[in-house]
Amino acid sequence: MTDLKNMEVCGSVMDGVAEKGALESPNKKTPVEYKVFPIRWLVLFIFVLYSASNSMQWLQYSIIQDAVVKHYGVTSITVYWTSMVYMITYIPLIFPASYLLDKTGLRTTTIIGSFGTCAGAWLKVFSVPPDMFWLGFAGQTVVAVAQVFILNVPPRLAAVWFGADQVSSACSIGVFGNQLGVALGFLLPPMLVRSTGTPEEIGADLQIMFYLVAGATSVLFVFIVLFFKSAPPTPPSAAADLGSSLDSNFLQSIKKLLTNRNYILLLISYGLNVGVFYAISTLLNELVLTYYPGANEDAGRIGLVIVVAGMVGSVVCGLVLDKTHRFKETTLAVYAASVLGMLVFTFTLDCGYIAVVYFSSIVLGFFMAGYLPVGFEFASEVTYPEPEGTTSGILNACVQVFGIVLTLLFEWMLGAAGDRWANLCLCGLLALGTAVTAAIRSDLRRQAAQNKA
Repeated sequence: MTDLKNMEVCGSVMDGVAEKGALESPNKKTPVEYKVFPIRWLVLFIFVLYSASNSMQWLQYSIIQDAVVKHYGVTSITVYWTSMVYMITYIPLIFPASYLLDKTGLRTTTIIGSFGTCAGAWLKVFSVPPDMFWLGFAGQTVVAVAQVFILNVPPRLAAVWFGADQVSSACSIGVFGNQLGVALGFLLPPMLVRSTGTPEEIGADLQIMFYLVAGATSVLFVFIVLFFKSAPPTPPSAAADLGSSLDSNFLQSIKKLLTNRNYILLLISYGLNVGVFYAISTLLNELVLTYYPGANEDAGRIGLVIVVAGMVGSVVCGLVLDKTHRFKETTLAVYAASVLGMLVFTFTLDCGYIAVVYFSSIVLGFFMAGYLPVGFEFASEVTYPEPEGTTSGILNACVQVFGIVLTLLFEWMLGAAGDRWANLCLCGLLALGTAVTAAIRSDLRRQAAQNKA
């Protein structure tokens, strides 16, 4: 792992009052004071906005699938592939991206990811003509590749910058950025693009939307280059100090992770939960319009409700983990509640009252999307002291595989068996994930290292 003590930082910015806690250094005999620096919140805030600028483009096409089909003359499944390309590109690229994060640190990988997000957004600006969908798809693919340098960062950023009593909350806020972007991706495209308009009107709306996103990502890229730092001058906790002092062998870390029983079980359970979330998110427009024709904006708002509820759930779960350190119990409880939330959503979707669907979406989102940072932090605990970037990278790669398979399965079942049976199938998979989670042992290695210090 990168030696945090030798990372170059801006001393003038770092100066200021630091919060202190006296602990014994894990690699020294004398007690040492661990400090957390106020600039950590600026670094986290910039990352949240950067992550949101990428994830908001994930569903940019699929949430207005009917308008995109009308304007470009492509099939619905082609539009859905603009979402699934995020999952496909992640799988082969996560290993080199994790290696780069491990060897070069947060700043380098963040600049690369921000540049890719910005470049892909500008390609879409020139893809508005009806015969240029291929260019928009290329831009979406560039943004998807940039995502590889984002999803595995929250646990690493939290461990590098935050103390032991804030690391779970910081990870939750980092994941919050991804969810914020998904929420904006649900909300803004249906508001900006008129699905009932003529192809010319839809094209004009798409142009405005693409320009707005490209402008925002450009500003963020400049901010990241100017203000985003790799690490503080000194480690913030004993666990971070020990991790920074260990020599990291990337291939050896992969081997250890893939022979860790608890981690393998978590890969399966986490993949099932988030894969179901991806499937629901990708096909939400079709689900809602089946029972509420013309409710395009409502489909976007329901997606927004799911994600915002998940953002609240993420922060709440992060606070619970920091206060109790009961990772296994919290993970299992949130997972079981996700099953109940999915059942409520399934049996209220066709009730005829869209307000009820909004309510069931809140329940579903709070637990299903709120599970994201809980799984990240549990993985960091059971795999410590392996690099957090590698741990979360493999976790997310597994998620993309499940996401692709479950999205295609869900799309097929919607046509072959209807939404009720398709949703019940997802409920069954979540129940399976709950059982797998129950089999994970509560081996909290990072907490043990901190307590030992």
